[in-house]
Amino acid sequence: MKVVAFAGYSGAGKTTLVEKLIPLLRARGLRVSVIKHAHHRFDVDQPGKDSWRHREAGAFEVLVASDRRLALMREYEQVAEPQVHALIREMHPATDWVLVEGFKHADLPKVEVLGPAAAGQEPRPVLYPDDPFVCALAVDRPDRLPVPTLRPVFQRDDAPGLAQWLVEQSDRFAYEESPHG
Repeated sequence: MKVVAFAGYSGAGKTTLVEKLIPLLRARGLRVSVIKHAHHRFDVDQPGKDSWRHREAGAFEVLVASDRRLALMREYEQVAEPQVHALIREMHPATDWVLVEGFKHADLPKVEVLGPAAAGQEPRPVLYPDDPFVCALAVDRPDRLPVPTLRPVFQRDDAPGLAQWLVEQSDRFAYEESPHG
């Protein structure tokens, strides 16, 4: 299994980039899974549906399965920040690539996605100068990097180029669980 994270601030373009990479990797015959870090409370089932009713009744886990998909919902009894290595262990063993969106401080190889600051906002700090896990950058303006780098730099909209590089460099993304994981 190969694992790469896509790190960057909200609005940088991580979801769009991952969304474009999935079909490009699948076209190469690769099975792709995604782990997405969500902030705050989110929901995947709908009020009134059986799975929602079971969860609302106090179930610790609700697994919903059909002949087309499986969804597992787990309620934490106390607020707990999800651990990326535990989530990776949940992935199907036949997965070729896991694309992790978020978890910007994880000890995983990552592509830092940089977008322009919103109007009136200061530019956000970058990870790549101090984070040894950043192995490439996807940016809107490669000529405006705040700190020079020798890492590969891709245009954010060059998903085909990034997909090609990921496949060519796949050995560096072979997953080995962190000793801290």
